[in-house]
Amino acid sequence: MSIVYNSSKKTFSLHTAGTTYQLKIGNLNYVKHLYYGARIPDEDLIYLVRRYDRGFSGNPYDSLKERTFSLDAQPQEFTTQQQGDFRINSIEVQNADGSFSFNGRYVSHQIYKGPFTLHGLPTAFADEQDTVDTLELTIEDSVSKVQVTLLYSVFEEKNIIMRAARVRNGGDGRISLKRIMSLNMDYLNGKDLDLISLPGRYGQERQIERQPLTHHVHKIRSGRGISSHQQNPFIALAERTATEDYGSAYGFALMYSGSFLAEVELDQYDQARLVMGINDRLFSYPVDPGQEFDTPAVLMTYTHKGLTKMSHTYHNFIRSNLNRSKFVRDVRRPVLINTWEAAFFNFDDEKLIEIAKAAKGMGVEMIVMDDGWFGKRDDDNSGLGDWYVNEKKIKCGLTELVRQINDLGMKFGIWFEPEMVSEDSDLFRAHPDWVMEIPGRHAVRSRNQLVLDVGRKEVQDYLIESVNRILDSANIYYVKWDINRAITDLWSNALTADEQGEVSHRYVLGLYRVMDGIIKTHPDIMFEGCAGGGGRFDTAMLTYFVQYWSSDNTKPLDNLKLHYGSSFLYPVCTMGAHVSEASPMVPFETKAAIAMCGTFGYELDATKMKKKEIRACKKMSELYHKYYDLNFFGDYYRLSNPFEQVNLVAWETVSKDRLEALVTVITVNLTVNGPQEYIKCKGLIADQYYQLERDGICLVTASGMALMHGGIPIPREILEFTAFLYHLKATSTGDGSHGSFDE
Repeated sequence: MSIVYNSSKKTFSLHTAGTTYQLKIGNLNYVKHLYYGARIPDEDLIYLVRRYDRGFSGNPYDSLKERTFSLDAQPQEFTTQQQGDFRINSIEVQNADGSFSFNGRYVSHQIYKGPFTLHGLPTAFADEQDTVDTLELTIEDSVSKVQVTLLYSVFEEKNIIMRAARVRNGGDGRISLKRIMSLNMDYLNGKDLDLISLPGRYGQERQIERQPLTHHVHKIRSGRGISSHQQNPFIALAERTATEDYGSAYGFALMYSGSFLAEVELDQYDQARLVMGINDRLFSYPVDPGQEFDTPAVLMTYTHKGLTKMSHTYHNFIRSNLNRSKFVRDVRRPVLINTWEAAFFNFDDEKLIEIAKAAKGMGVEMIVMDDGWFGKRDDDNSGLGDWYVNEKKIKCGLTELVRQINDLGMKFGIWFEPEMVSEDSDLFRAHPDWVMEIPGRHAVRSRNQLVLDVGRKEVQDYLIESVNRILDSANIYYVKWDINRAITDLWSNALTADEQGEVSHRYVLGLYRVMDGIIKTHPDIMFEGCAGGGGRFDTAMLTYFVQYWSSDNTKPLDNLKLHYGSSFLYPVCTMGAHVSEASPMVPFETKAAIAMCGTFGYELDATKMKKKEIRACKKMSELYHKYYDLNFFGDYYRLSNPFEQVNLVAWETVSKDRLEALVTVITVNLTVNGPQEYIKCKGLIADQYYQLERDGICLVTASGMALMHGGIPIPREILEFTAFLYHLKATSTGDGSHGSFDE
């Protein structure tokens, strides 16, 4: 089994193929965290935890005169509250008597097969090849009878542990959760750890920052009601000396799409503590006697083989254990063209047919009708929430329009923004109480729209019924699900005054129910998520959407950084990326090469394309399909860092059998009379020979060792922003050079 309980030592050892996580029922039945690292035997590592008298660090009352045991210094699996631990904590609960205290000690545990599930929250599932065991360990406050059950599902072959916590009110009166984290992670020595996060902003999502831990509390958070453009619910802690290829790295990805919080504190003794979960800002959640509250899950992994290995672990897991849609692996996703930048709100059915006909020559296989097809929607001031077809624009009706598109040999996609409403809409006029708006105050507008109270069941039911009615009315192949503002004015007309702290979390739970009722009931439709670009790109969303629109910013050079940062957690097959008319100085071929580091498509008016541009797009659409398996299912390597001063940005995808690879190189800064540049491959078989091709011409046959340590020479006499695609294919022998690298 992957979970081993030693009853004599009172240790739990959680083993994946390459890691061990160990906890122990220790002094006074407090649960201690002992170890997370490379796989070790089932030995008791309590010797690592040293005890001595620490000044101004209190001791539990029942430790009597023993002053060497203080929760302020002991590594804990889940923290107490007001029990002498002054570090950041996992739980803040107001008990029925008004007190703020939680003294959780071990009471029971159980181990069973398969992963845990949560009430209303997405979790990972086990695929056919997985061995998964789960530990549920319960701690309890003996006075309040509040219990916290710590959940651990060990995906043995995948090197992933999924964690969460479940609070149960076993007392007689209502309690209120002011803070409840999904995990607590203590490190005995954290002074040499770096914090890696993915900050950004609208149009510049998931940029990467790495900073050393200092003796402060480092916060990564979103308070915007969505996981946000500004932060992503993922962090890594890595050794200061860790690189792409060497060193320890710990990854933590929260499966939650609302306001979140990750805090890391380096304490007075150079110990580090990480907590991660729902943001406690504007959060207060009552739990009545006998009721339970589940936290979101966290996917965590460890490797001592560097940041690339951490990324590969996440990429493999996201591709196989989050989304059951046939579009993840079994059905190839088509090249699409989105109508937004071609027409904005100014289109009709004839314009759409015209775009589809022109786009077919570019190798496009699907047209997506974006915002403006419903209600009274000629700009962004009206119509949101009225999910019926505007037949002044779609004069032939949606069913007939889709039929005509299908007759061209193309698939049809459609845009929705279910969670929002316009004040000028039939929905708002009928149900103004469905909007989040604090009584006596005007709600904040953003993109001229307001937020529906998706935490209400009647709102959820309306969205499920109205969106499904459209989806069932025509042969729709694809849906783009958007949200174009952050959430403010937290208020629900359906809740009492003392329940308003539930609104933000109830919104997220309601959203998941809506998605269950729409996405999960339409397995033959491909769903892509969007939040003004990548503002809600998280692992929870990827349980519903097979891909997510990475950013509204389609400038190719900006996307070099965006894809680089995103790749630390997210695989290529989840990152929506398109070619657009942005950055006209960059060739179409280069834009397409960058977009192939994603799901690939176009954002432009195909009716205005020149013949040369159409031919270039058709060639790149064909290359997308040629390298589809490599890009979507291969191992991704970051070969250069675009956040550093570099002349070339490069990445590589390698097939799982390591017999084929694709290296993409983009020139970003050509210097006059500069040095020869080389790009060194990764992930190849050292003694295997490969044919290195570009544009179908074999340039050289070389060993994997030569390509990884000598590299590929990149031509110099070229135009700036040129893209090179180098295709490597295993061959039986090395027979020398066949072409020129400068052709």
